[in-house]
Amino acid sequence: MSEPILQLRAVSKSFGAVRVLHDVDFTVRAGEVTALVGDNGAGKSTLVKCVAGIHPIDGGEILFNGEPVTIHAPADASALGIEVVYQDLALADNLDIVQNMFLGRERGKPWLLDESDMEQAARRTLASLSVRTVTSVRMPVASLSGGQRQTVAIAKAVLWDSKVVLLDEPTAALGVAQTRQVLDLVRRLAEQGLGVVLISHNMADVFEVADRIATLYLGRMVAEVPTKDVTHGQVVELITAGRSGELGLARPEAAGAGR
Repeated sequence: MSEPILQLRAVSKSFGAVRVLHDVDFTVRAGEVTALVGDNGAGKSTLVKCVAGIHPIDGGEILFNGEPVTIHAPADASALGIEVVYQDLALADNLDIVQNMFLGRERGKPWLLDESDMEQAARRTLASLSVRTVTSVRMPVASLSGGQRQTVAIAKAVLWDSKVVLLDEPTAALGVAQTRQVLDLVRRLAEQGLGVVLISHNMADVFEVADRIATLYLGRMVAEVPTKDVTHGQVVELITAGRSGELGLARPEAAGAGR
């Protein structure tokens, strides 16, 4: 088992009177894919946004490489090496692949961009991820398939010497062949030593690529276990009821117990 690269300890988050995260513990290890699963409203998006610096945490602590860190803004997360690929991908259709990968981080002088250097870096990144579905880095994003767009968004995230990449529903709305390409890419990220967090509702995808599964239930982390130690049915029970057998929330005491 590799060393934790990102850890959340007893992290809490509220919006007004509504407490969304309750003392959440969560661990991401280098070289592993950790699936973050849970029903709608379980707190997955809030947890990701806390790590990404969009929402400040109310309590607990975040550790990166074993050291406590404070993440006030997305720039703080990026400086640590944490990148998030959101479900909407945040790509500009009117720009090509290179322009999208360097959007907001262009290389060169203010009056003259170094197009050659950026193009070479984009090619190297795609090649390092064994991406073969993109024929030219100058293709406009508007012309790409869903799988190719997801590939570009992931490549954009790892271009900046990332250590942790969080992927929000990367296979949503993709066909079978495109899903296969993205799942292969997710595994390659882990094989290159990155800590990968896969947020997904697709249990088949989770069991195929994840090394560990972390389950949120109503804002609480009810289980974080190796994938090989649980079944599909157990994970579904954890998602829908918060427990499965000995896993998850403690069973309520029998009525009248202790009287």
